[in-house]
Amino acid sequence: MKIKPAQLDDIDWKILRYMQKNPEAPVAELAEEIGLSTSPCWRRVQRLKAEGVLRGQRVELDPGRLGLNCSVYAFVKLALPGHEQMSVFEQNVALLEEVVSCERVTGVNDYLIKVVTTDVQAYDDFQRHKLMQGGLISSVQSHVVMAHTAVDSSLPLGVAESASR
Repeated sequence: MKIKPAQLDDIDWKILRYMQKNPEAPVAELAEEIGLSTSPCWRRVQRLKAEGVLRGQRVELDPGRLGLNCSVYAFVKLALPGHEQMSVFEQNVALLEEVVSCERVTGVNDYLIKVVTTDVQAYDDFQRHKLMQGGLISSVQSHVVMAHTAVDSSLPLGVAESASR
């Protein structure tokens, strides 16, 4: 099901660009940056939150400083990829703390998950004792990240803005 994009004007796009790069900025700073007074800017931010465009603020943590030195992208193929099995898999994987993202994909595999653990041994334990439990999965193709070369979780707002016009 395709989600209908929100109707945004030029000021909304300015707000999103600034907040994406400066999520902790006070509303007064944001308002000054985009050329609005504080109250209208605050109302716009509240509307963007209510419409689900802004889904909260995040703190970026350094995985290495926390001992989380192993990131793995794993392609998962279900044994029987029916609606019920997909729902059960999605519910199960949502409970696994090591899984930081799960996406249903096209092609030979059914899902792409990103798993973060302390090391390769911890990933092996995770896969064998948590992920593969229950008999839902027929295969997992794991790809260990060797180095993070670009870290930016920003969305390409220019692409979205162009598409909305």
